[in-house]
Amino acid sequence: MPRQQQPARPARRRSYDQFCATARALDSVGDRWTLLIVRELLAGPRRYTDLHADLPGVSTDVLASRLKDMEQGGLAVRRRLPPPAAASVYELTERGRGLLPVLTALAAWGAPALGERRPTDAVRAHWFALPLLRALDGLTQAGILEVRLPEGDFHIRTGADGEGGEVYGYGPVDRPDACLVLGAEVALELGRGACTLAEAVGDGRAEVLGEGPLAVELRGGRCART
Repeated sequence: MPRQQQPARPARRRSYDQFCATARALDSVGDRWTLLIVRELLAGPRRYTDLHADLPGVSTDVLASRLKDMEQGGLAVRRRLPPPAAASVYELTERGRGLLPVLTALAAWGAPALGERRPTDAVRAHWFALPLLRALDGLTQAGILEVRLPEGDFHIRTGADGEGGEVYGYGPVDRPDACLVLGAEVALELGRGACTLAEAVGDGRAEVLGEGPLAVELRGGRCART
């Protein structure tokens, strides 16, 4: 009689096994690609195929594995959209959204390493949101700022509009409160704190469109240098 095959045991996630908050955090997000998936989901719910398209270089197996780990770790959930969409999307939980300051700090720390773009470097417009969030942190006016780069458009929620939900999102929006037009290099300079938005607007390297309170504040240079 053939020996009955035992069901495979689920693989145990690796742990540093250290009673340390940093080690525990890395148990959850220290694997390759996990924080970049968080970066994508900070902009809102996304389908698996969209995540794969905006994470060049990740294999389908690794992406599926990381998403499963994030669900088990309470960082993300998968839900079904109602008709007519009828598609499944992944979105961050409140705990997952709590990683925004971590990603913003990492972007600030890594910005000096972004010199000349390499021929092998992929780029997406919304990847510039995290550096810009640091530069716009001093804004007091709540609203939606549409950012237009040669690489594409995305939008940022400023002030109170950014509380409790997605702080930035993909693509343009209808009737933004202001528009910011600039190049990638200027966006990175702003993120590094090498210049203020008022300075970039003043020397013509950035342009603010709109006449509402948010646009006025952006032109007035009330964004604090960080």
